[in-house]
Amino acid sequence: MRNASLLVVLVAGLGFSQTGAPPKQTYTYKTAGDLAIEADVYRLDGEAVRPVIFWIHGGALIAGHRGNLRNDQLRRYVDAGYVVVSIDYRLAPETRIDGILDDVRDAYQWVRREGPKLFHADPERVAVVGHSAGGYLTLTCGYRLTPRPRALVSFYGYGEIDAPWYSRPDPFYSQQPAVPKEEAYASVGKTELSGAPGRNQRFRFYLYCRQQGLWPKEVAGRDPDTEPRAFDPFCPARNVTRDFPPTLLLHGDKDTDVPFQQSEQMAELFEKHGVEHEFIRIPGGPHGFDSRISDPQVGEAFERVLAFMARHLK
Repeated sequence: MRNASLLVVLVAGLGFSQTGAPPKQTYTYKTAGDLAIEADVYRLDGEAVRPVIFWIHGGALIAGHRGNLRNDQLRRYVDAGYVVVSIDYRLAPETRIDGILDDVRDAYQWVRREGPKLFHADPERVAVVGHSAGGYLTLTCGYRLTPRPRALVSFYGYGEIDAPWYSRPDPFYSQQPAVPKEEAYASVGKTELSGAPGRNQRFRFYLYCRQQGLWPKEVAGRDPDTEPRAFDPFCPARNVTRDFPPTLLLHGDKDTDVPFQQSEQMAELFEKHGVEHEFIRIPGGPHGFDSRISDPQVGEAFERVLAFMARHLK
């Protein structure tokens, strides 16, 4: 049962796609050496200029894919009149976190520069939405992107990547059978890649990192115990100012992957600095609580997401 529970947590966090997605157009927004890094664009027919949802997948920065946007959520966004741009980015540990953040920045700049002519996007009305590690990347957009997005929506994201929850062995994941070191490193490689679709062995590396408390070292290439200040540029919690965009946080209080307290901390910092924000607590919600939009609690939360974005983008 423990292995089954782990699978549920990881799959829910990724938000694997279902059938019946809206039509899409795929573009290469950047090349890194010989690697093409792509984005999928979804929109209603017609030439109306529309605001943009810039969507970032989860997967612990180690796995995941631009196709992991759930189709029930995607359809709601598109039907509400948004252009949805779902991006890939290079993955760790083959690419360190500074390269990943560069990809997010370059994708955002591409949307603003090329979006108006390629898919009738309004470059001045962009909201960033992400889940889990994508929620973390969403929060980094609040201080790393210029001009800043109109709004941010972070589903179970996090504000610190070097705190004990990530830099020490995790109690929940340590209940799972230990992943041997050799198996963990055999599940990743040395060649850079962007997007890892479907369920794959890269999660064995993630599980190993959580069991050993090695995620910050493997993703950032720095040791939080000996170089704590090196993580400051990568931690949204250390970069909140009054100029942070309006932000909506959603988090289940029974999350066993990303501590609920990570969103609580961000909400407290937003309050301290006078940043417009909302914080939706999902009582009893696990990691990936939004995997069933038909659940009344989830449906209500998603309506608040749409209302938040409409207030800031339309």
